[in-house]
Amino acid sequence: RQSITKDTFRQYRILGKGGFGEVCACQVRATGKMYACKKLEKKRIKKRKGEAMALNEKQILEKVNSRFVVSLAYAYETKDALCLVLTIMNGGDLKFHIYNMGNPGFEDERVVFYAAEICCGLQHLHQEGIVYR
Repeated sequence: RQSITKDTFRQYRILGKGGFGEVCACQVRATGKMYACKKLEKKRIKKRKGEAMALNEKQILEKVNSRFVVSLAYAYETKDALCLVLTIMNGGDLKFHIYNMGNPGFEDERVVFYAAEICCGLQHLHQEGIVYR
């Protein structure tokens, strides 16, 4: 087993931003496998007293094993950030599809499909004793 560092990955474009940092696409240099890297900036975590939250997020993501919820593949830290490397969900987020794919909203069949996927993800979290937000 090799230690995981930022050099294990190639970093690509930003996929999104959050309260403690940003999420970018990344690729394992050795295998070519794609992931999403969530970078939690240490300064922001400390300023907002979010140390316990960051640790809790890592522990929860380690427990998750569902095709409907992202899970933790790797974790490492740099001088400035805690990095959680997550399974990547292709296709973008739900908000993007609602507003950017033609007319806002979905047909009923698509709504039922997405609702079923969300329910499966929530069911898995609840089976693991995790309550989402």
